Amino acid sequence: MMIRLDLQYFAGEKTEKATPKKQQESRKKGQVAKSSDVNTAFLIIFLFLSLTLVGPFMRDRLIALIKSFYTEKLLFSLSLNNVKQLFIDMVTESALLLLPILGIAFLAGMAGNIMQVGFLFSTEAVKPDLKKIDPISGFKRVYSLRAIVELLKSILKIAIIGVVTFSVIWVHFGEIIRLPLLTAEEALSLLGKLTLYMGLFAGVALAFLALLDYLYQKYDFEKNIRMSKQDIKDEYKKTEGDPLIKSKIKQRQKEMTMRRMMQEVPKADVIITNPTHYAVAVKYDESKRDAPFVIAKGVDSIALKIRQIASEHDVMTVENRPLARALYDQVELDHIVPEQFFKAIAEILAYVYRIKKK
Repeated sequence: MMIRLDLQYFAGEKTEKATPKKQQESRKKGQVAKSSDVNTAFLIIFLFLSLTLVGPFMRDRLIALIKSFYTEKLLFSLSLNNVKQLFIDMVTESALLLLPILGIAFLAGMAGNIMQVGFLFSTEAVKPDLKKIDPISGFKRVYSLRAIVELLKSILKIAIIGVVTFSVIWVHFGEIIRLPLLTAEEALSLLGKLTLYMGLFAGVALAFLALLDYLYQKYDFEKNIRMSKQDIKDEYKKTEGDPLIKSKIKQRQKEMTMRRMMQEVPKADVIITNPTHYAVAVKYDESKRDAPFVIAKGVDSIALKIRQIASEHDVMTVENRPLARALYDQVELDHIVPEQFFKAIAEILAYVYRIKKK
């Protein structure tokens, strides 16, 4: 009893790598190895790299917006129409400023996801699930090992970003304290340069952390979808079918094939025998085939059955040991005989036709 329980325990232990079918099912449910840090790193790097391209455009638009506001908009005589038009103009200008950044952020987020999991669309993650609001399950998630790992990761990210940001500020501290002496364009250019440096360096640091996090997420995901030996056996049964049922189906198919074959024996022109171990029923019908073909064959008990049916229906039996064995081994049911046997078959059929006076 103890040995049986131990075997059941080990059979149920999830120690085996997930099968391709299990991986595909998990993917359909939206369960994939994915790190949100990869998306964040991509987003930061792409956004700050894009500032080198759209930065001058945004700077000029922002300066023009500020000048326009202080030189024109403040002199408006307030009315319902003016306030409405002012609001529309400010929203339009703000949209033009933010549109390039939002577009690049969208593309960066898509690139990060596609690089990790490819194209994947699943509604499984957004389906209502009462287990998600279960307080006991929520408590377990909050105080689980995974939650502790995520907390340590967050602390590490904040620390690295803080160090990188402080380093950039420290290196350019002399330029920063001169900001009050610069013009608006010069101040914006300096702030833009510092922002670009801080963003790129922080993005590179996060990309390194994201790579480590992705490897961890992949390991954790593969660990969570592991299967037991029993799971693999059950999956095989579902995919390939229960071996017992398959054997019964094969047996039934074999019986049906045998029944049809025996029904064809009375239509044969001749039965070529070994004489006791092999029996092959041959028929020649020029309206159906260009050459003689095998309609039944068997060994031992099946050969005996073929000979009995042939005897009951006056089908001639001819003994030719090498030919009977060669036909049995080389010719499938309902296939024409190979060319090398034409002469021997023709002689036998000629003999049978002569006996039957055909």
